Amino acid sequence: MPQFLVAGYIPDNFDPSQVDEATGRAIHALNKEMIAAGVRKFACGLGSAKSLRGQPDGRVLITDGPYLETKEHIGGFWILECADMDEALAWARKGVAAIRGQVEVREIFFNPATD
Repeated sequence: MPQFLVAGYIPDNFDPSQVDEATGRAIHALNKEMIAAGVRKFACGLGSAKSLRGQPDGRVLITDGPYLETKEHIGGFWILECADMDEALAWARKGVAAIRGQVEVREIFFNPATD
């Protein structure tokens, strides 16, 4: 069965101490619903990031921040096992409501494919 990344985005100036209890309860309720439905494989929030970029001389440049020139970044994600993209999108809609923000859905490709 295909797996999908459902990534929740937050603004760069996001302050986790400002998340209200209702949002936390909504996220936990969605996690429980996903587990009960058997679609959630993994979920987590993400902390601060470092970006690594190869340089022409072969060295690697390490900078603060998850992305260059962006105003938002991934704050957490779910790995879901769903029948198809439509089912993943249905769960992602619930994710938007729970986090009160934006999410992105991408199918995960395994190379080589798993049996």
